[in-house]
Amino acid sequence: MTGIVNINKPSGISSSQAVGKVRRALGERRIGHMGTLDPMGEGVLLMGVGKCTRLFDLFLGKSKTYEASFKFGLTTDTLDITGRILDETSDIPTMSDIEARLSSFIGRQMQVPPQYSAKSIGGRRAYDLARKGLVADIPAAEIEVYGFSLLGAVGENEYMFSVDCSSGTYIRSLCRDLAESLGSLAAMTSIKRTRCGDFYIKDAVSPDEVTPADVIPPSVALAGIPAFHADDALYKKLVNGVPVKTDGVPAGEFALYCRGELLGIAADTERGIRISAYLKEDDA
Repeated sequence: MTGIVNINKPSGISSSQAVGKVRRALGERRIGHMGTLDPMGEGVLLMGVGKCTRLFDLFLGKSKTYEASFKFGLTTDTLDITGRILDETSDIPTMSDIEARLSSFIGRQMQVPPQYSAKSIGGRRAYDLARKGLVADIPAAEIEVYGFSLLGAVGENEYMFSVDCSSGTYIRSLCRDLAESLGSLAAMTSIKRTRCGDFYIKDAVSPDEVTPADVIPPSVALAGIPAFHADDALYKKLVNGVPVKTDGVPAGEFALYCRGELLGIAADTERGIRISAYLKEDDA
């Protein structure tokens, strides 16, 4: 069994626990998720099945869309409502103030990840250091926000937002930075991933109800990236890992086909086409 499953992770379980549920449901051990959702988070969690676990980097880098609620007036050590309250303020921005500020967050920017994050600091996870009361020096990383809109109020001083962003964007950090720019504090109270690349929550299935019929074939799952069909005469070299030079090869990563068969994800190098992730059916 090889392919991608679009799982709708419920709030309250970790991404690893969701993987365990899918493994049991499908009877397949080779399953891994492609982009962690915090336990409080819900929504789209892509998983690779079989050989498609080799596509982790490809799908991890896809842009994403979230719906998240922020409560103004307090901040916590985790930057979300599950954490310990560190500070509170009575300086609460109005809805119009918030809406007017959102456009300033559109575009490329440097963002500091939360202390409670999976970022590696000196070989250790930042959240491991945070749990011991240590403050890690986490460097800022470049992200891009494509869209940031206010959907409405959902409670006292609490608002729902839609965020369309690059991979690597922390919505908790965006919550923190938005509040700071308004002279206030805020903590994230909910988060739902509604899209990852070309996969949407409307098509996602419960980890408890997934069946083999829900496993999307690699050729379908990769429809959103460029494809290159190599000449049939190059088949033997390609499947044996021999770099091949030929014309018309797309820039960047692409799905490589030969003799009508998907061989894997490849890229054009100085030496020629090289397959980075083999997906060929009879490839062990």
